[in-house]
Amino acid sequence: MNELLDPRLTNCRRIFLHEFSLDLSIGFHDFEREAPQRVIIDVDLFVPDAHSTAVDDEVAEVLDYDFIRRGVTEWARSRHFNLQETLIDGIVDLCLAQPAVRAVRARTQKPDVYPDCRSVGIEVFRFRPGLPAPTPPA
Repeated sequence: MNELLDPRLTNCRRIFLHEFSLDLSIGFHDFEREAPQRVIIDVDLFVPDAHSTAVDDEVAEVLDYDFIRRGVTEWARSRHFNLQETLIDGIVDLCLAQPAVRAVRARTQKPDVYPDCRSVGIEVFRFRPGLPAPTPPA
């Protein structure tokens, strides 16, 4: 995607959690409210090298990405969500609350909603608020 060419991501590592499967209370259709649904969650965090490079091979020197799994699980199971948009916005906000995170890409998919497609979902890519946009070439 073109976002990856953005100069604000220069010298960043991508830390990710992919294909994380949770059963959640989500959906606005009556049939979706009958039981939890499987949701597949992908999260990519873009973290500057300065916050993701270990000198002494210690987790305290880098962003501990266990927080992604714990935080996403707690948020996703905290309530019923009518919309994937609400779920994903909360996931992105959770990630951007970490000072070391420069940008987040997140995706949610509901693979069991429609019998004639693999999944239905949404993806968001967001930079930390206040990060100056790159200046276009002259």
